[in-house]
This record gives sequence, structure tokens and C-alpha cells, in this order.
Amino acid sequence: MTAVTLRTVHDVAGIAAVTDYFSDVWQTPRSAPPYPAEVLHSLIHAGGAVHAAYEGARLAGASVAVLGPPGDTYSLVAAADQGLGQVVKQAQRAWALERGARTMRWTFDPLVGRNARFNLAKLGAAGTEYLVDFYGPMADGVNDGDESDRLTVTWDLRAPSSTYNTHDRGADRDAAPATHRGPDGDPLARRDLDDLHVWCRVPEDIVKLRAAEPVLALRWRHAVREVFTEAFGQGFRATGMSRDGWYTLTRRGEGVAA
Repeated sequence: MTAVTLRTVHDVAGIAAVTDYFSDVWQTPRSAPPYPAEVLHSLIHAGGAVHAAYEGARLAGASVAVLGPPGDTYSLVAAADQGLGQVVKQAQRAWALERGARTMRWTFDPLVGRNARFNLAKLGAAGTEYLVDFYGPMADGVNDGDESDRLTVTWDLRAPSSTYNTHDRGADRDAAPATHRGPDGDPLARRDLDDLHVWCRVPEDIVKLRAAEPVLALRWRHAVREVFTEAFGQGFRATGMSRDGWYTLTRRGEGVAA
């Protein structure tokens, strides 16, 4: 197995490589990257950090973070080859903790189940804000043709790994009555009778669905949006994601921070 090394990037060549890597991930021409090199240079100069993970000499992951309000950090972007996401996020975590941060926030597409599972179940972050069409129209190869809803996650950087959410309450979910139907006609959302948990399903692979059937993908966007905005308006937060694509939303006060 090739050794993985990780470092902060400051030099022109290193930042250019990170810019190209993000272009490849988001399927944009390298002449029109989602995060131009001059922007990354400016963020570093303003006190932010660009971390890069290498397998041997090959760039295999990168992230960008900036300091926010006192005690908070914002992760602008993070992407990595399979299996290296934890390495990149833990590097951001260590950098932020060294600078006195207690939390880190970032956004992601709530329809991408694998990212939800990584953020909520593996890292132990919580979805704390649902943003409707956050960026407006996007023209990259991953998001083109869709509306850019995003879920803000907040990560307690000081939480011990023993508190990470590794269970998904699948039995409770299956016993709860359905409240919404998905575009495929199957239950989309369930709510327990105690009104403490809501579960919401996302499609198996929204990226492939968006490329093959964009109209159907948009129907999924609107259906999931309805569930999330209703639940978040009632004080719920996203606290877990199962392997079979179901979010767990937990009402604030049931072990979920504001």
C-alpha cells in the first residue's frame, strides 16, 4: 500500500495542482476551475489553510478551511479519493483546534447519501440548517441542471470518537408511520408516534440520476426539500444516515445541540 502523506500547501505549483484536482472532481474545464488558484492564494494569505493528501507523489485529496467567528471554522471545500476523506477532514480538525476553534461548519448536497453518511455517521457532525437553492444555478458537471439545496453541518471538534453516531435506529424507523411518498411511490418519510424522530429517504445515486433523468432528479429534490424544511422548522436536526439511504432527524433537546 502506498503511504499517504498530508501537508499544508503554500507554493504556486502546489496550489495549481489543488485547483486542477477540484476541477477534475467537479468535472469542470481546468481553464474554469470551481476554486481558482488566485482565490486559494488569497484565502491562505488571509489566514486560511489548504491541505493536500498525497499517495506517493500523486495528489489524492485536498481541502480548504478559513477561520470564522471566535471558536468557529468554516470548511469551504474538501474532496478526496476513496478512503482518504477521513484523513483530509482530520487534518482540518487538527489545524482548527490549534487555532482555538471548537466547531467547524460546511455545506453539502443533502441528496448525496454517501456524503451524508460520512459527515453525520462517520465524523459525528449534525445537520443544523437547510438552505434552499443556496448557490442558485450551477454549471459544473456534477450539479448542472439541478437546484442547489444544501445542508449545513456543524462538527464539534472536541467530541470524543465514542460519541459519534454509528447507529441508525432502523427498527424504529420501519415501525413508524409514513408521512410522505417519494417520486417512486414508496415511503419517503416516516415520523415516530412520540414525535421525536423523522426519517427521510434519498435516491441511491443522485449524481447518476441527475445525468440520466434530470426531471426525475428534480422531483426528488423538491420532495426531500419539503420533508426537511418542514422538520427543521419544527426544531429537528439531521443526526444520522443509514447505509440504505435514510436520514435520521432528531428533535432538538433529544441530545442534539442548537
